[in-house]
Amino acid sequence: MSTDGFSVFYSLGFLLIATGIIVIVSAIILALKGTAKKGRVRGAGIIMIGPIPIIFGTDKKSIKTVLVIALALTIIALIILILKYWLLR
Repeated sequence: MSTDGFSVFYSLGFLLIATGIIVIVSAIILALKGTAKKGRVRGAGIIMIGPIPIIFGTDKKSIKTVLVIALALTIIALIILILKYWLLR
């Protein structure tokens, strides 16, 4: 396989990193605006180690939302791993 096939994965990785940075910055801005009006902050997060998610949070609603996102990310990661395996055989 030529190096052109790998450039798609590099571009996809860069796009995912850039999207993550944009989401983090916008979440921080929204959190700073919202804390002046309300006295309580809720939140949750995901640590993805390969296709395995580690989920943490402050309340059930936030954890459920992050759980759905973690499930989607896990499925996407598994699909990418399977496609990579099939393409590199």
